[in-house]
Amino acid sequence: MKTTVDLLRIGDKATITYVDLDKIPLKLLEMGCLPDNDLEVIQIAPFGDPIYLNVNNGSHLAIRKETAREIEVELHVK
Repeated sequence: MKTTVDLLRIGDKATITYVDLDKIPLKLLEMGCLPDNDLEVIQIAPFGDPIYLNVNNGSHLAIRKETAREIEVELHVK
């Protein structure tokens, strides 16, 4: 099922399918937010912003909800 990172819940694992290169900061791309990389939602702050991710079992990132809306993923089946 395709969705965006902002709609995931804590513990969800997914594979990145699309990233809008014009809307995502270069730093996130350098840390692994690229298509075909896996991610897991580790924590979500109160009010849903920021979202704390583990990308490729190594890069831990906190991203804003508005940025998370620009990263499309395919959810792994539990």
